[in-house]
Amino acid sequence: MKYLFYTVTVFCAMAFKGYAQETAPNTQTYNFTVQDCVNYAYEHQDSVVNAKLDIKSAEYKVRETTGIGLPQVSGTASFQDYLKIPTTLLPGQFFGQPAGTFVPIQFGVKYQSSFGVNADQILFDGSYLVGLKASKTYKELSIRSHIRSKIEANVNVTKAYYQVLVSNEQLRLLNANIAQLKQQMDETVQQNKQGVVEKIDVDRITVQYNNLVTSRENTIRLLALNYQVLKFQMGMPIEYALSLKDKLEDIRLDDNTADLAADTSFYHNRIEYNLAETAVDLKQLDLKRQKSLSLPSLKANAAYTSSYQNNNFSSLYKMSFPSSYVGLTLNVPIFSGLQRVNQIKQYKIAVLKSQNDLENAKNGLKLQANQAHITYVNGLQSLNNQKRNQTLAQEVLRVSKVKYQQGVGSSIEVTQAQTSLEDADNKYIQGLYDALVSKVDLDKAYGRIK
Repeated sequence: MKYLFYTVTVFCAMAFKGYAQETAPNTQTYNFTVQDCVNYAYEHQDSVVNAKLDIKSAEYKVRETTGIGLPQVSGTASFQDYLKIPTTLLPGQFFGQPAGTFVPIQFGVKYQSSFGVNADQILFDGSYLVGLKASKTYKELSIRSHIRSKIEANVNVTKAYYQVLVSNEQLRLLNANIAQLKQQMDETVQQNKQGVVEKIDVDRITVQYNNLVTSRENTIRLLALNYQVLKFQMGMPIEYALSLKDKLEDIRLDDNTADLAADTSFYHNRIEYNLAETAVDLKQLDLKRQKSLSLPSLKANAAYTSSYQNNNFSSLYKMSFPSSYVGLTLNVPIFSGLQRVNQIKQYKIAVLKSQNDLENAKNGLKLQANQAHITYVNGLQSLNNQKRNQTLAQEVLRVSKVKYQQGVGSSIEVTQAQTSLEDADNKYIQGLYDALVSKVDLDKAYGRIK
């Protein structure tokens, strides 16, 4: 009994431990660079995973199409129990009866059964050859669609990653402003107690301090949301712990786009252009398939059948009556009422339309690249300008505080300088994010993201 109780206890403990491991949340912290996040998305983001499954499905489609050209073998089996044997009317004169009369005769036996095997093999069929090539092109289309989904995931994850970095920078600036404003507020309170400054000066700086604290709290909440957005773009459960390894200073924002303008064939690197090319190929294959329907087709066929007949079920399979044949089937299209001719003309128009779409895609990608280049250059200039304004605002605040402490300036000047610094910080944060996003868009526009 003790051994039994011990055994049950151990198994219960193991089962509880296994259940706890299955239900316990993931406590691991992922410390990722932006490339780590992108790689994670490649394996877990739904659209990328589904596109990868589409490739597998296309492989099976190729095998399915290939299988049409292999021998097609089928087997048949049948059994009949004639409760009433069929009756046939034969002319009466066969049996000495007057002309115009008929004698009912039953032909057949009560039990009949047969087993057979049939085989067909395509020897030549133009539409099959074109279809085989089309299935491979279809697979290529699924591969390119997978690449496009990876590129989109890369772009979305990178932008979300940069948004978290920018939010962290915004929080750092807010903390710095709050720290220096808290020091200034404490000094102003002490000066007010000494009668050096008025109560309104204390109230004015307190309002600024409270506003900054509120902005920090809002930024902290938005930062948590930005982390969730990043994890969502990665395909990571939002309850997982994620920290970022990259820093803003690791990202190069240089105007090194001079070589991009010289590349006039960059659109060949864009997956959108490759997909348009594949669409043209598929339309051309459709046209070839339609033309191939005018060609003869040849098939080989063979069959073997074993029949059994008897009035006694117990003796049904004692004697067989086999039959077999081999042959060829040639199908030669002669006239289809001009339907096929008009169908071919329709497919030719579809090819022309797809070629026009390809040309339009090329022009659109060039326009998109030019727009991305201008946006990136403007973003860099705006960011550099906001950096200078931020530095100037810090200097203005420093001078205003010195003048105020020396009694040659007013608290209003300090308040205005503090407000200008906050405004400069906000514009710098916005300019930083815009520049980072425009860099991602530029890389995408010129096919740098694979």
